[in-house]
Amino acid sequence: MARPRHAAPPAPETPAQVLADLLAVQRQRFAALDPRLPEAPAPPPGDIVVVGTPPQRVAGVITHHSWPAGSGPLLWSAAQVSELHPVVGAAGHAPLHALLEAWRTRMLPAVLREPDSAATVTWPSRDVVATRVFLDHGLVPLAVLAVRPPGEVVAPPPDPDVEVRRASGDDLEICVRLAMEELAYSSQVGGSVVRADAEAVKRTVMRDRLGRGEPTWIALRRGRPVGMMECGRAEAVPGTWLAGLLPEGAWGYVNCASVTSSERGGGVGHRLVATALAELDAPRSDLPTRGTYLYYNPPNPLSSVFWPRAGYRPLWTLWEVRPAGGLRSV
Repeated sequence: MARPRHAAPPAPETPAQVLADLLAVQRQRFAALDPRLPEAPAPPPGDIVVVGTPPQRVAGVITHHSWPAGSGPLLWSAAQVSELHPVVGAAGHAPLHALLEAWRTRMLPAVLREPDSAATVTWPSRDVVATRVFLDHGLVPLAVLAVRPPGEVVAPPPDPDVEVRRASGDDLEICVRLAMEELAYSSQVGGSVVRADAEAVKRTVMRDRLGRGEPTWIALRRGRPVGMMECGRAEAVPGTWLAGLLPEGAWGYVNCASVTSSERGGGVGHRLVATALAELDAPRSDLPTRGTYLYYNPPNPLSSVFWPRAGYRPLWTLWEVRPAGGLRSV
């Protein structure tokens, strides 16, 4: 009599398979959280971490970024950044806590020792389950990516003393001065950093932007520059970094908005926004026009009020702790 054959045990799942399975559930989670979110993106290549067992299993990918001296991102970022890209399916508090604990143990020792470092994670703003976990581990909401659908901005009251016009290459020094004023203020209420070479970096970036004709507006009161709005256009299409953050389509964005301190609260910012959005919202390609986006700092007592009043609402929150060694266990 033949002996019964026993099926071979199934091969253990690879970390990549675990990520794929959890990502499918995470896409359902994102769709239920916020209809304006794009489909949850697959994480970038990096160090894969898997924690727990089903149904409490979660995963994530850890990436590391290092910004060289003199680069533009150093004006808003730490030099060494460890970033977590969670893939957590429908997990609740406990599995998320375990994932953040694992993140800290997998950080590069050099990052944990570096004072100019940060641990960051970007996550949908409406996921309050994750919010509680991030706060418990010492992360703070330093920035949000906010979006606004196309639509007319209510015009500010008339002010014959204020003129808004497009900036040109001749306005470089004016734009640099206003950008530096914004940087100095933002460094007190967000992640911006006034580094020793900040003005030189701003000048180079601004010269390039104006040279490319990217939309930038200046506000003048009786001929004196009192505000600036530096903007641009982008497309969220498959294969771009923006496609992981925004629905597919054509977008305008506000890169820097600055009103000199003596003019804040006087309607200059409102006038700049009304002028800029009238152009940025105009259809310009075969892609659907989605609106505009920008980043602002929730701890900023000015921008956290101004931008929601202009119709922007948070889509993604950028959680951060500096230095990275400040990421704590609970």
